Amino acid sequence: MRSHDTNEEAAETLGLRGLAWTIADEDRAGRLLALTGLDGDALRARLGEPAVLAAVLGFLEAHEPDLIACAEALGVKPEALVRARRTLENDA
Repeated sequence: MRSHDTNEEAAETLGLRGLAWTIADEDRAGRLLALTGLDGDALRARLGEPAVLAAVLGFLEAHEPDLIACAEALGVKPEALVRARRTLENDA
């Protein structure tokens, strides 16, 4: 994370938290891996990359029930996850 840009830090943090929420459910984690083409080792190796975190948030955004459930679990609005994805994509 880059400490000089708090918006970017917040986006990375939300991306990581979204990833943790996603992989906590085996079926959802399987869908994420299938749709991104990553395997578990590649995902672990690339955890901090903005493109990977943006892909995770995009995965959630593509299925509104997951986006809403994740936002609720993280205590944020769904729009915050969408903004984080945009920020991460611009940084990738």
